[in-house]
Amino acid sequence: MLQQEIHQYLENFFEATQCTILENGPGFLTVQLTIEMDKELMNRPFYWTYLEKTGGIPNPGKLTFITDEEKAPENVKGEYIHFGAPRLHQLFHSAKKMAAYIRLYEQPNPPPFQSVPLYPWLNVNLKISYRSDRKRDVLKSFGLHLINGMLVDHFHEKMQSRQLVPKIPDYCFTISPIIKPGSGLKRIDAFVKNEIAASDHSWAVLAKKRQEEDLNLLDQFYADQVDKPETYEIEKKALIDQYEPKINIEIINGGLFYLASPI
Repeated sequence: MLQQEIHQYLENFFEATQCTILENGPGFLTVQLTIEMDKELMNRPFYWTYLEKTGGIPNPGKLTFITDEEKAPENVKGEYIHFGAPRLHQLFHSAKKMAAYIRLYEQPNPPPFQSVPLYPWLNVNLKISYRSDRKRDVLKSFGLHLINGMLVDHFHEKMQSRQLVPKIPDYCFTISPIIKPGSGLKRIDAFVKNEIAASDHSWAVLAKKRQEEDLNLLDQFYADQVDKPETYEIEKKALIDQYEPKINIEIINGGLFYLASPI
């Protein structure tokens, strides 16, 4: 399921950045980058500087991503992308930089001929990172109804089937929020922290156990030395940093969605 979410994210990302999806097959995706996205992702500034100085014909690159190695055809060669992959983090960073905040309105279907109220939702897309000597990233998408306070998960996925536009549709009007976006963000933050606190933390317990075992081995190695050398303290600190469980919450992007129909 996680790899399917990555595949869907890639589709959405490149469609939103006006890149052409050349192939979208089982377990893989090939895209033709625009000039802007080539500059953003391909890290070849000298090529573009030279091209702009000489007036040459631009040739933006193509990228093929493998999202499922079992489903992708053997003849498709590309970059395997998964949670924790540097390329996916690059896309997250680019999305955050280019579209950290968005405001969209639902287009009622069929088009209305009388006034239709649009209700405000605050959307926040998060990355929760679990870190020790092992790593795991989880993507979450929340939507908070700014009138009644209802909080829903998988908000991004629920928006895929709706027609959203950047301007208020004809015959529609927005309802002013009762809950301010700043207060809504605090509610989501509190919910996420409570959810994390109530989740299974056996991964952290096991990490601390591995940490203790390696620290004991380190002590045994230096057991015959009364005055421990500087290398002992350096290695000890490195082991503590390596195994110490940490949980980081990062906001990727978000926005306000004005919806005509309930979720």
